[in-house]
Amino acid sequence: MSIKFSKWTGLGNDFVLLEPGESLDFGSGFEQRIIKLCDRRFGIGADGVVLVTPMDGEGCLVLNGVGGAGPASKAVANGVDFEMRIFNADGSEAAMCGNATRCVAKFIRSRGLAKSEDTKVFNLHTKSGLVRPTLLDDGRVCVDMGHPRTFLGSIKLTADCYDFTAETVSMGNPHAVIFVDDIEKIQLEKWGSILEVDRQFPDRCNIEFAQVISPTQIRMRVWERGCGVTMACGTGSCATLVAAQRTGRVGVEADVVLDGGVLHIKHEEDGPVLMTGPAEEVFKGEISI
Repeated sequence: MSIKFSKWTGLGNDFVLLEPGESLDFGSGFEQRIIKLCDRRFGIGADGVVLVTPMDGEGCLVLNGVGGAGPASKAVANGVDFEMRIFNADGSEAAMCGNATRCVAKFIRSRGLAKSEDTKVFNLHTKSGLVRPTLLDDGRVCVDMGHPRTFLGSIKLTADCYDFTAETVSMGNPHAVIFVDDIEKIQLEKWGSILEVDRQFPDRCNIEFAQVISPTQIRMRVWERGCGVTMACGTGSCATLVAAQRTGRVGVEADVVLDGGVLHIKHEEDGPVLMTGPAEEVFKGEISI
């Protein structure tokens, strides 16, 4: 069989989205199909595959909708517009992805899937809960990522004989943020692979190394759980700002400078974390699976 798809990117963090009416077989070999689609030499090439399915307004999936999302998450609330499921390049399912959320918002608008062509705000259900992207007039997308959650606090980590202090933050998925004086000296691929599977993280963890350039700018590089080194991470950028706030390094908002570009993150006391950045469609295609 073959499927029609589109390729999207959020600052170099790239995703395969199935076109309306297309579906994937969730049966035997599903993980291998995801891995093949994401393979950069033998497939389309991506950090993940994202499936989007419309809801009927009462918390039920619309059958034969977009993305063929398979069994829905339970207890989906009324008022949700779409369910979004994200699968990492290794075939595992992610609870949340900020860059994918921005891509999905523009995908919904470009494919005419919203209830009205004037709709700019979408309620998306994910495994970690509700997220709400808003399309801005300048072409960017601002996502209400919800409130940061308690994780493990400040912890000690070791990789390759180097000791680190990490500030842990959950944005619906786990993050360990390590502040450093010179990010150019970080051996991200080597240390990230070790720290992701540290015994303190039974479900693995996203690892961020961050250098505070100024009270309004943070340089960050990321090793994503299930993907490896990526050019950008939306939830990681949010976690980095929150960790920097908790340790007195920054104020309410800052630009997080990633390998793929810049995200603007804002978090007021007791409020949700707001992430603003671009998302672009790269190309469309059809592939046999």
